[in-house]
Amino acid sequence: MTAATATAYDAVQVGDVLPELAIPLTRTLIVATALATRDFQDVHHDPELARERGSKDVFMNILTSNGLVGRFVTDWAGAGSSLRRIAIRLGAPNYPGDTMTLSGEVLSKADGLVEVKIAGVNGLGTHASGTVTVAFAQGTR
Repeated sequence: MTAATATAYDAVQVGDVLPELAIPLTRTLIVATALATRDFQDVHHDPELARERGSKDVFMNILTSNGLVGRFVTDWAGAGSSLRRIAIRLGAPNYPGDTMTLSGEVLSKADGLVEVKIAGVNGLGTHASGTVTVAFAQGTR
């Protein structure tokens, strides 16, 4: 949703469903974002070492998952919105070649803040679940 098509914070209602966001999980995305977040654990960039440690392949790190969840909510909330809290738990790993689809629902709304329940699901199950609290820019969404 762009700022031009955004509606006012006042239009947000508890129970509103956010548009889903499908994120292709490429090897490049997983490796590059691990390195960008300075997470040099070999399980995030070396397939052979990841397998030696019991994983079927490299997998996404939590900092990237947090960032993608935050992007999902702020894209919906609009330009000028800001994250106040992200509380997620990780489950099924995000492996290359899969897709993670993020979905969300508005849980509460008060004093310019909106709490959104999120889920990020891939072919193995739920990768990330939890809540995000976002502050809206005045008059936008």
